[in-house]
Amino acid sequence: MRGPAAPPAVVLELDGLEALLAELQRRRYRTLGPTVRDGTLTVGPLRTIADLPVGWHDEQAPGSYRLARGDDHAHFGWAVGPSSPRSVLFPAQETVWRARQAAGAVRFLDPPEPDPPTALFGIRPCDLAAVAVLDRVLAGGAVADARYAARRRHAFLVVAECGAPSASCFCTSLGTGPAAHQPADLVLCELDPGQPARHRFLVRPGSDHGAAVLAAVPHRPATDDDRSRRATVLADAERRIHRRLDTDGLPDLLARNLGHPRWAEVARRCLSCGNCTMVCPTCFCSDLDDVTDLAGTVERRRRWASCFELGHSYLHGGPVRTSLASRYRQWATHKLSTWHDQFGTSGCVGCGRCITWCPVGIDLTDEVAAVRAADGAVDAPGGRSEAIS
Repeated sequence: MRGPAAPPAVVLELDGLEALLAELQRRRYRTLGPTVRDGTLTVGPLRTIADLPVGWHDEQAPGSYRLARGDDHAHFGWAVGPSSPRSVLFPAQETVWRARQAAGAVRFLDPPEPDPPTALFGIRPCDLAAVAVLDRVLAGGAVADARYAARRRHAFLVVAECGAPSASCFCTSLGTGPAAHQPADLVLCELDPGQPARHRFLVRPGSDHGAAVLAAVPHRPATDDDRSRRATVLADAERRIHRRLDTDGLPDLLARNLGHPRWAEVARRCLSCGNCTMVCPTCFCSDLDDVTDLAGTVERRRRWASCFELGHSYLHGGPVRTSLASRYRQWATHKLSTWHDQFGTSGCVGCGRCITWCPVGIDLTDEVAAVRAADGAVDAPGGRSEAIS
């Protein structure tokens, strides 16, 4: 039995895109999206569509990132920046609770004010897939993270399909782009930004709320030409993605190669800086710190943590993973192997940020390919399951 038909796609001109942003603001959403700051694309406030990185394009490679001006008026002519929806839905640092001790008693103070409903404007399909992963981890388990769940419940997602992948992207290997396949409130595709007279946006509603918002802004029905042009944009983008990650049997491949010598080889280059975990859109590790002051106030604060930190695996007097090899292996095998055991999905969405923002240009796809190439042919000293600590 078929479900209800999807709402038809429509087309917005530039004034329609501006009206869309204004309509979200009228509905009291905090509107955030990609902005240019400090030479990168960073999630920031959007007052008008002029705050988008109009005409900017990114050039990415292992260990390399730069923005360059183009000669068009593309509003979404880039791949991804270092920040992602994770920084909004699961902030790098937040106060969990506050209390005060006075006269021998402890009194819990009012909880921090909840964040306002937020519209995330122009997120990429790979980041939409990352939000779906975080939903399973932080909101879909037996015990949900209440603050994440509240932010996610009140979030409005506007996805911009990708017509400008970078050299670090490998979303096609994970099925997460360049087209959007996950549910979102609105999905748009920018068409013909180099031709001012034809510049437009094909928009598809993906929720009842998205359809209601779209109905309130100027638009016209999409034509066969508009739909054909979108298909061409996405097909061209897919052809430009050359980096590959072979996912066939990947969880089992990594599980049986925990003692592979490649982990020690990559450790000779790895700086254990944690950049890959800080820019990853699905990493969720965090630490809790209790901070007190002389007035008797205590705050419990949560901050992002990284499995590359030596103290991250601290247990019973010392860290479990003392070597760089063991920490890199933990990160890679969790993303691509044990994440499946825990959450039934990959922890990687192929956005390529870990490749671009690694100071020494370590490429996750190369490391996996090296392990796969030697699978069954190389025995680590002491056997393939030898512990690396």
